[in-house]
Amino acid sequence: MAQASARHILVSSEEQCQALKAEIEGGRDFAEVAREHSQCPSGKQGGELGSFGPGQMVPEFDKVVFSAELNQVQGPVKTQFGYHLLEVTSRT
Repeated sequence: MAQASARHILVSSEEQCQALKAEIEGGRDFAEVAREHSQCPSGKQGGELGSFGPGQMVPEFDKVVFSAELNQVQGPVKTQFGYHLLEVTSRT
C-alpha cells in the first residue's frame, strides 16, 4: 500500500493561506511558518503529520498528497477544518 509523509499549515482563511504560501515561496522556512501560524496541534512540530496511507486523512488531503510533486508547497486546500498548505516530503 502507498505511504506518504507530509507537513501542513492550517489557517482559517484562504487569504491568510495565500499570504503564508507567498512567504514560504519567498524563502521563509515552512516549519517556522507552521509553528507561528498553524491552528493544528502539529504546528508545534513544524506541521509534521508523519507517515500515512490513503484514506487515513480527509479526501481533499489524499488527492493532493498522493498526486502532488514532492517538496513543493501545495494549496490552499480547503477542508472541513479550514485552509491548508501542504508539502509532501516523501511517498512510496
